Amino acid sequence: MKHLLNLLAAVALLVWGTHLVRTGVLRVFGANLRRLLAHNLSNRFSAALAGIGVTALVQSSTATSLMTSSFVGQGLITLPAALAVMRGADIGTALMSVLFSIDLSWLSPLFILVGVVLFISRQANPAGRIGRVLIGLGLMLMALEMVVQASGPMLASPVIKAMLDSVTSDILLEITLGAVLAVLAYSSLAIVLLIAAMAASHVVAMDVALGLVLGANLGSGLLAVLTTARAAIAVRQVTLGNLIFKALGVLLMAPFIGLWIRHLQPHMPGASEGVVLFHLGFNLIVSVGFIGFTQWVAQAVTRLLPVQDANPKHQRPQHLDPSALSTPALAISCAAREALHQADVVETMLRGVMDVLRNNDLQLSRELRERDDEVDQLYSAIKYYLTKISREALGEEESRRWTDIISFTINMEQIGDIVERVLLDIEDKKIRKGVAFSDAGLAEITELHERLLDNLRLGMSVFLNGKLRDAQKLLEEKARFRDLERAYANTHLGRLSEQSMPSIETSSLHIDLISELKRINSHICSIAYPILDSAGALAPNRLRPVASDTPPV
Repeated sequence: MKHLLNLLAAVALLVWGTHLVRTGVLRVFGANLRRLLAHNLSNRFSAALAGIGVTALVQSSTATSLMTSSFVGQGLITLPAALAVMRGADIGTALMSVLFSIDLSWLSPLFILVGVVLFISRQANPAGRIGRVLIGLGLMLMALEMVVQASGPMLASPVIKAMLDSVTSDILLEITLGAVLAVLAYSSLAIVLLIAAMAASHVVAMDVALGLVLGANLGSGLLAVLTTARAAIAVRQVTLGNLIFKALGVLLMAPFIGLWIRHLQPHMPGASEGVVLFHLGFNLIVSVGFIGFTQWVAQAVTRLLPVQDANPKHQRPQHLDPSALSTPALAISCAAREALHQADVVETMLRGVMDVLRNNDLQLSRELRERDDEVDQLYSAIKYYLTKISREALGEEESRRWTDIISFTINMEQIGDIVERVLLDIEDKKIRKGVAFSDAGLAEITELHERLLDNLRLGMSVFLNGKLRDAQKLLEEKARFRDLERAYANTHLGRLSEQSMPSIETSSLHIDLISELKRINSHICSIAYPILDSAGALAPNRLRPVASDTPPV
């Protein structure tokens, strides 16, 4: 029982080390790795090479699959190019298994020592994150040594021998078991290394080990499918196509396990090397041999999972990429892009207000009010996405940006609510009553509305670029808009005193409209406050000193 617990602990440590390396590399180099993928997709061969490089660094073809899937979901690359990347990703993870099969146990204490020193002393800096990667590498090497040590004594157990004998010569069971282990461990690399270590210790026979390796490869494809099960169809197409390639590869290679053992294994230095080289050979054959079929597989996947026409009322967030969460700086950028998408929806609502006002268009008013639900859904999605970003991994600038995005989305959500109320007021107080604004009153509202749209676009620019001069200009617009609102309220009262019938009929709506437009402008201008505050451009108190009425004592 003790030896079994030691083996399970070693497996857990191997999986955890792989996780540390993957998340650490993504946090330090994630944005650069994604750019590397995006910039090497001109043809299927350069895409495959990019997949090899990225996967060799993150040590997870699943992570590369999620990155690539997000590109397809955003329309940045085509499905065949994404499938070519995945062919390279499989080779990348196989190369890493070959590297780790070499006896590098002497590096384990060095990696852990240096990694812990870096992580503790510079936890918030890139150096600390590199230390996290070194700790993961050290734990992986240590875990592999522990697997070998714990496996030996287990061979003497008759129970273990009976269990392993039941698996022997059942290729379907071996593949299924290998796939289940890869899914449970969230890493085919860790499982292949475990199989290699167990084969070296003679815990499993060579034919069983190779069958488990095929299953681990199939499991990595299945894991990516399960991870993206609730994603957009364009994203799921990539993982499904990759799974199809892996399934075809397993069907192709399973009959040749016996030939490998008879003709190639005798020339291998050992059982461990035979396992990892079989894993590499499998992925080389599948990737190189099938790379010319990416277009055909893409067409088959498109027929299996056709992309439906998007319904604007039920659109999912476009930029909230789950695979970016392990790279906080990248996830912050995704959230900012989605916040701008939310602002675009708000601008559409705001722009349509004048069309409803001029044309008495009830249908348009209802459509615009329904879009407020989309604004609310985007706000909730962005907020939930941001809460999943590790705050400990954020630097000072990224943490400030996190707060800015939350503030921006709250303002956009509140503007959407105000626009919805304005549209209801127009329906109730103007369209259904059949009244009309005076020419002067309509001109005033039109001018305020146009100024409001200009300020919204300026506010979006301030949020995107963070330029101090634009933030100052936006705050200056707040004072101008307030003065203009007061002036137009007075001119409206003047028209009432002149007994202008259109002004009398629309007085309540007119006053409410210019007041609500002023409130919207206040929300827009508040976008400037974080930029001005961080630059020290805000006065601590806006109140001017006044003389006290209380006589001195």
